[in-house]
Amino acid sequence: MAGAEATTSTTGERRGAGRADEAAGRSGAWFPRWYWPSFTVPGTAWLLVLFVLPFYTVMSVAFGTVDPLFRTPLPVYQPWWWSFDTFGETLRKFYAGDAIYQEPLLRTFLYVISASLLCLVIGYAVAYYTARYAGRFRIVILITLVAPFFISYLMRIYAWQSLLQPDGYINDVWGLVGDPVTWLAGRPVTVILGLVYGYIPFMILPLYGSLDRIDQSMLEAGRDLGAGPWQTFRRVTLPMSKPAILAGLVIVSLPMFGDYYTNDLLGSERTSMLGNVIDDAVSQSGRGPEAGSLTIVLMLIVVIPMIYYLRETRRAAGHA
Repeated sequence: MAGAEATTSTTGERRGAGRADEAAGRSGAWFPRWYWPSFTVPGTAWLLVLFVLPFYTVMSVAFGTVDPLFRTPLPVYQPWWWSFDTFGETLRKFYAGDAIYQEPLLRTFLYVISASLLCLVIGYAVAYYTARYAGRFRIVILITLVAPFFISYLMRIYAWQSLLQPDGYINDVWGLVGDPVTWLAGRPVTVILGLVYGYIPFMILPLYGSLDRIDQSMLEAGRDLGAGPWQTFRRVTLPMSKPAILAGLVIVSLPMFGDYYTNDLLGSERTSMLGNVIDDAVSQSGRGPEAGSLTIVLMLIVVIPMIYYLRETRRAAGHA
């Protein structure tokens, strides 16, 4: 009898616990399966309207024709009527005949890679110092980094023009050690530094966010295990900041590929990039399909680092 009573008591306790769990589950809000995915609808609609449709228009222009009278592009929105002749001719200009687009393409890669690496080196140092050693000056540094965004990029490049003129302040200082330099006469270093100046805040901010979130106990554990400052940085800090490095490189490199106004204001035809070639084609009558074809080529180029970034991000999320 005692055993039966004990069994009955235990069964009653389990049933009571089960009812309590059910009550706790019912106490929370219940959402249908479509509720959370519905939050993506506004962003998806925005993307369709402001990216997919314009890109389809560009494709319609690239594979369309030109008005024979006014020499304006005539988009063809029916894919079954698209003509790929202009696109094929544009591609051949990269490798066949005079290959007039080959040098701007190579310069684009050279300038973008150089500027991105400079942004990474300078930006990582600034972000590391701000996250680790800035102390009470951290807010001041962050405000200083964000402040340029309140001024138009075009106006800031105009300021660079003034500084780099033959009688500008840069040459006034440089003249103390040598002859004045014609910085605005199509020098690659001027264009590269202009790109670095324009895009480096986009590198610093994600790096700072990542470095600031690294748990100090991880660094202390490395030091407790006998690792020096360099080993701790190489084995702990650098691997943990790799996603931010990739994000920063993507954020700064993608707009650099299509940049044309930096070279327009700080360079010349000798330093023209692929964006300048597209800008020239757009501004000339009868070259609308060619400009659209060049835009598609540029899109295919920038998709490569984006795919790599998404692949690495997914891999990092899988290991987490």
